[in-house]
Amino acid sequence: MSITPLLEQSSRIALAAFLHDLGKFAERGKISNDVDTIESNKHLYCPTQKKFTDDKYVRFTHVHAAYTGLAMDVIEAYMPDLTGIDFAPFGSWKTKEADDSFINAAAMHHKPQTFLQWIIATADRVASGFDREEFEQYNQAEEGTETGKNHYTARQLSLFEQIHKTGNNAQSFIYRYPLKALAPLHIFPAKAADCEGNDKQQAQQEYLNLWQSFTDAIKQIPASHRNNWSLWLDHFETLWGVFTQAIPSATAFNVRPDVSLYDHSRVTAALATALWRYHHERGETGEATAHALKDQQQSWTEAKFLLIQGDFFGIQDFIFASGGETNKRAAKLLRGRSFYVSLLCECAALKVLDALDLPATSQVINAAGKFTIVAPNTESAKTILGQIRKELDDWFLKHSWGQAGVGLAWTEAACNDFRRKNNSESTEKLSPYRKLINKLIAEMELIKYQRFNLCAEAPLVFNTFLDSFDNTKGVCKIDGRSPAQLAVEEIFISKLAHDQLKIGEWLTRHKRILITRNTLNLNSELNIPMFGYCISFTGDEDEKGKFGAEAKSGNLLRAWDFSLPESGEQPLWNGYARRNINAYVPIADQKDLTEEAWGKYVNIEEPLEIDATKTLNHLACSDRTRLEKDQWQGISALSTLKGDVDNLGLIFQTGLGNDVSFSKTAALSRQINNFFTVYLPWLCKTEYQDTYTVFAGGDDFFLIGPWFSQIKLAEKMRQAFQHFVAENSEVHFSAGISTTKPGLPIKQLAELAETALEQAKAHNPENKETLPKNAVTCFKQQMSWDKFIEQLTLLLPKLQELNKEINLSTGYVYGMLNLIEMAEKVDEKPEKAIWYSYFAYRTARMLEKKKQLTEKQRKSYQAELAKEIANAGIKKHGGNYRVSLFCYLYQKRD
Repeated sequence: MSITPLLEQSSRIALAAFLHDLGKFAERGKISNDVDTIESNKHLYCPTQKKFTDDKYVRFTHVHAAYTGLAMDVIEAYMPDLTGIDFAPFGSWKTKEADDSFINAAAMHHKPQTFLQWIIATADRVASGFDREEFEQYNQAEEGTETGKNHYTARQLSLFEQIHKTGNNAQSFIYRYPLKALAPLHIFPAKAADCEGNDKQQAQQEYLNLWQSFTDAIKQIPASHRNNWSLWLDHFETLWGVFTQAIPSATAFNVRPDVSLYDHSRVTAALATALWRYHHERGETGEATAHALKDQQQSWTEAKFLLIQGDFFGIQDFIFASGGETNKRAAKLLRGRSFYVSLLCECAALKVLDALDLPATSQVINAAGKFTIVAPNTESAKTILGQIRKELDDWFLKHSWGQAGVGLAWTEAACNDFRRKNNSESTEKLSPYRKLINKLIAEMELIKYQRFNLCAEAPLVFNTFLDSFDNTKGVCKIDGRSPAQLAVEEIFISKLAHDQLKIGEWLTRHKRILITRNTLNLNSELNIPMFGYCISFTGDEDEKGKFGAEAKSGNLLRAWDFSLPESGEQPLWNGYARRNINAYVPIADQKDLTEEAWGKYVNIEEPLEIDATKTLNHLACSDRTRLEKDQWQGISALSTLKGDVDNLGLIFQTGLGNDVSFSKTAALSRQINNFFTVYLPWLCKTEYQDTYTVFAGGDDFFLIGPWFSQIKLAEKMRQAFQHFVAENSEVHFSAGISTTKPGLPIKQLAELAETALEQAKAHNPENKETLPKNAVTCFKQQMSWDKFIEQLTLLLPKLQELNKEINLSTGYVYGMLNLIEMAEKVDEKPEKAIWYSYFAYRTARMLEKKKQLTEKQRKSYQAELAKEIANAGIKKHGGNYRVSLFCYLYQKRD
């Protein structure tokens, strides 16, 4: 159970690489005026460029390297012990004369000399996609960006604004990220004029404020966790990500400042760790290897890396498996299952890292059931991966009977495979890195069709399946297929279903997860270990040092904060590594209990409880409005909202052309995931409190809630997403909305939502060769987002305005639905054009019944209704106008 020396050493390499650009943060904030130390550090760590022919004047470049050591002194007290005698693979921390000290390895990446220094310098270059010649030019360049700013005033560009616009000059892009810590409202870009200026002192002050927040925040990492390098490093990665997510990583050589310091740091750390391990395990740690890394000729062509991919398949079958008791506990079960899926993905990635003795920083992507890990390309690593693949398969075969699983694939790669540009004569050829992306995608597609290795082994038969049932307990009443084992409220369910239900409860009471090798004997621990790990939910116990001994011994592998954001602008940092795997769900409050007493939830058996999750039946009533006393208006119905980003694979493959790098790929994945896991929960919490998140992350989402609120949420999400992607019309998502009465089985709700989404993605009214997507389905109508938003923001409000003015009868509005059906068939049946005459007749009859109107008023209203409903509504929008009509009618129904 002890921490392996190899893991500790790998973690130290990772941290040194992670902090190689710490000085950029510190130098831009001018954290010190210690001129002597800075000058001394410049001579040690910074490249030089002679300015005069007589060599009397020397200019130092990349001055941030001089600040790296200075900045480490500030945070050293809150890091793991860096002063020990045994600090392998580094020399002593404080001895700058020791060539391979920790500080030298981190700070010498622009003028490396020793093996360890070249490991980090090489990883730095590979992460950026540089080749030798390009890096040498970068290394001698003065500070300055394509946008005409210096390293103080430049703000980070949005990668999304550049998608499919790779020919544009950086100065043509108008969006930047404000220099702020990660928070729900800080993931959005702003126009350059609003966040980027030319005032150097003001820009430095912004950096200094952010630096001070960072140094205050590092103190929150539990001191007892400093004895466990891998555990502490996981916390630190979250901290670094929160405070450097909007800091441009590169501002020299006229580069485009579009990758954050965080994304570049974590990719560099992952590559450095794998590169060191590759050479370490081969005994190649001397001057010859350093020279080979410097030369780049043969060394950069050797396949030293393994890019490991994981992909969870069968997510929907896992979440929506149903038995007779599923609907009764639907809300709690959905929440538990969704969280469970995310936890399975995290633990599958941890299983790989743990078995290979790699730190958390070796995992560069983890979103929506997919992860990517960088490992050394050694035979031992491949053997271990084969064993892990079998362990994962065995777990899923045992607990899901093969209906879900995690596919594991790996691809060899050399340093040259990460180069971002193709320098051959043909500019149309793919860059090496784009070829690598295509290879990765192809490998995972192959694994998806080889699930559980059924083609290589004997066909799978569950010989003991029937024998595993207890006749007195029968089948699990929750998933409808597993042997029942535990009694819950007079029914029998499986241990897996029990864990999922308990998670649904614990998520409202706890905010952290502890992952251990051995049980902690807590009351909030899952019955079934995940791939050999014990999972416990906890609150603030660790703040009191309760689990310090577990961290020191190596039993505590991870401690993750999954709490939801408390504020839209408060940094997402609570002292622990963060995993955005918790989604917003509606919780009952006093207002709900008051409305229950007023009769809002009539005929619903389940009572509401404060701080308990609302049931789907209660959510179906949420959009009803109170008229007077105990009278409520509006239908009780649910809408399922399902969507995903269109053509995401194509965006990653070709969106940035040949300028794409490993760091940019990681950044795009992280940022898209943030929209659905950071911003969306905040949006629901603040504006759509009755939205139930089934799952949201990566590039897709599935939400359930009150019928009209979900329709409005779809509109809000689309508008927010367009802002999020810097108004780039090439990046968008499609969505399907299905409205039903409450009580339908969850699986059927999911199928209806999926069908609606498929219809939206197939929307192609102009019969274009390539499907345009970027559409929505609502009330079985497929339309572009612009037309959908017009229904909600122009046509529906006009109907409501007309009702206030004229008091439209429900029968009259219902009649418009029949006229729409006629109008849609005019092209094939010209006689249907009579619909307009029917409209005039029905309108006249409706107005005649309003005895208080004068003849002049009737004629005026007749003309107004013809203009707004017949012409602007039915004639212009056809079937799409049903959206406005249904929304109007369903809100009026008693």
